Amino acid sequence: MLHNKNSVRGALEDDVFAATDLSVAMPKYKFPDEERPPRHAFQVVHDELMLDGNSRQNLATFCQTWVEPEVSDLMTLSVDKNMIDKDEYPQTAELEARCVHMLADLWNSPEAADTMGTSTTGSSEAAMLGGLALLWKWRERRRAEGKPTDRPNLVTGPVQICWHKFTRYWDVEHREIPMEGDRLIMDPEEVLKRVDENTIGVIPTLGVTFTCQYEPVAEVAAALDKLQEDTGLDVPMHVDGASGGFIAPFCEPERVWDFRLPRVKSINASGHKFGLAPLGVGWVVWRDAEDLPEDLVFHVNYLGGDMAVFALNFSRPGGQIVAQYYNFLRLGREGYRKVHEAGYHTAQYLADEIAQMGPFELIYDGRGGIPGLTWKLKEGVDHGFTLFDLADRLRTRGWQVPAYTLPPDREDLAIQRILVRHDFSRDMASLLLEDYKRELKILDKHGLKESLTAEEGTSFHH
Repeated sequence: MLHNKNSVRGALEDDVFAATDLSVAMPKYKFPDEERPPRHAFQVVHDELMLDGNSRQNLATFCQTWVEPEVSDLMTLSVDKNMIDKDEYPQTAELEARCVHMLADLWNSPEAADTMGTSTTGSSEAAMLGGLALLWKWRERRRAEGKPTDRPNLVTGPVQICWHKFTRYWDVEHREIPMEGDRLIMDPEEVLKRVDENTIGVIPTLGVTFTCQYEPVAEVAAALDKLQEDTGLDVPMHVDGASGGFIAPFCEPERVWDFRLPRVKSINASGHKFGLAPLGVGWVVWRDAEDLPEDLVFHVNYLGGDMAVFALNFSRPGGQIVAQYYNFLRLGREGYRKVHEAGYHTAQYLADEIAQMGPFELIYDGRGGIPGLTWKLKEGVDHGFTLFDLADRLRTRGWQVPAYTLPPDREDLAIQRILVRHDFSRDMASLLLEDYKRELKILDKHGLKESLTAEEGTSFHH
């Protein structure tokens, strides 16, 4: 049967890949001259995104890679909401305020305290605000005492880069406690070696980026209490709870790390990590309004009243705050506990299995920190490969399991780490373990040879 030439042309024009404007490569670095149909532009961007890794297999990231369908719907409803415009979106502002109060309750803020807090774009911005408050309060105290304010310092354990940014941007000496031997986090003794009258604060981390361990917040606070008793030196604390701030209250409510310690003046946490919200939200809460210097607060009109604003960013999306509030209502303490305990069980299952594989020695087994695990190659043995080689092999199956060397003074030690998030099920963990065993066999048989036999190179099904 013959087809009409025009009908054939019309059918082809309906096919996105047969479209004339998709018959050439798209502009990459020069602004395009012409418009395109939305369907065509969407297909181009959609197809390029296929080249990204599968976020669910990214075991390096702390950030959420799965949300409930209801969260996606709320994000769509909120796509046009600007969080800073509290006059136009007063109910979104109200949800933010409710989240702050709920977090103050979760972190055991004293009932008499006039709690202050704000949402941010993430815990890095929240940490910056916590650090700025410490710096401003230190300056106030020094000026009141008639002392110089030109040499502030900050004491931390091994920390994420946001604290290095803070100390560099605001010209604060960073006294980062180096790792030493088997001690890979801060301890009270190392803190006391570094604090003095110029210390604006001490920053323990509840879930160290490199090892997943909790730093001993209560023990450090007790050491600083004793220091004040002996010398009169009063050094405040800010807790970087980027991960643990949304885990410990549910899974270890007896662990004292929060506002139950009077020395803890502020806490930051990531809503988009173990707070289970979509990417783009963090939180910082101060124990009391007096712990947040007024100079850091800007005031905007809010329905004829006064609304305090003290985030670094101005315009930012409101959807993540809406989704965070949904999670609080949806899960409550019980739901968050179930989610995170499932993560701990999976992490401990992985730790037990990896410890039995032969070449590995566990550093952190999923207990006493966040849901995850870290390990190293056993020392004194020529394995014929490194953890970096193993990480590279695992990428052939899509897994991103980071291998990296530790900060000073343990740059000699390379480790591997798995973060167990909400969406990493026991079944996925079992598949990962099978791939570990397979890749170890290949490395053991071929060493670091890149070329495998056709059978070995394509046998990805177990």
